[in-house]
Amino acid sequence: MLSTGQYKISIIIPCFNEVKTIDKIISKIIEKKIDKYELIIVDDNSNDGSKEKIKKIGQSYKNIKIVFHEKNLGKGSAIRSGLKISDGDIILIQDADLEYDPNDYEKLFEPFIKFDADVVYGSRFIGGNGPKRLHFFWHTIANKFLTLLTNFFTNLNMTDMETGYKLFKKKYLTAEMLKENSFGIEPEITIKLAKQKIKFFEVPVSYNGRGYTEGKKITTKHGFEALYCIFKYSIFKR
Repeated sequence: MLSTGQYKISIIIPCFNEVKTIDKIISKIIEKKIDKYELIIVDDNSNDGSKEKIKKIGQSYKNIKIVFHEKNLGKGSAIRSGLKISDGDIILIQDADLEYDPNDYEKLFEPFIKFDADVVYGSRFIGGNGPKRLHFFWHTIANKFLTLLTNFFTNLNMTDMETGYKLFKKKYLTAEMLKENSFGIEPEITIKLAKQKIKFFEVPVSYNGRGYTEGKKITTKHGFEALYCIFKYSIFKR
């Protein structure tokens, strides 16, 4: 049994065309035997058979809520849909692919339990927690630049702003506070949490990054979108 202390965890899983992995990631989460949690799967109008798999998953397991979008709106929209129906104390965002491993959950929960953290990010760029697949050089440079720029505006010293593992206490960030539909949600979440001057932690996580032939969806366009959102929410919007 994986203890979450006094907290209930809402695990939000945005899904778009992940028919090859959605059942595997759910199985890995169930195997962790988390003591207090709920799963929220938000399908963003998949067209590859993911919807059918998700329906079967919903019939097979307890503690699962499912949302189906009628249009493909993006990761940010899926996160907002999940937040709207969540009732946990802590939100955990889990991608539907296998890039991020639920075996890291214990490390991700620990700062909440031991240090009363408000936000915990799983960093791919600090060592000490298993293997990391060698991946795109220019993606790494872009990630580090976007993280550096976010640090400049937030006065944090994080190493991985674009990480897929973001956990935060729900009381600090509701669906109504978020606006971005696509991958701009990553800097938006970070900056809006940082502006509240709450306690951030990072822990190292393993990372099995995919290539484009394996279904990776992040492109150069999304990097520029993140750059725009850093300025947008740091300077022009609260």
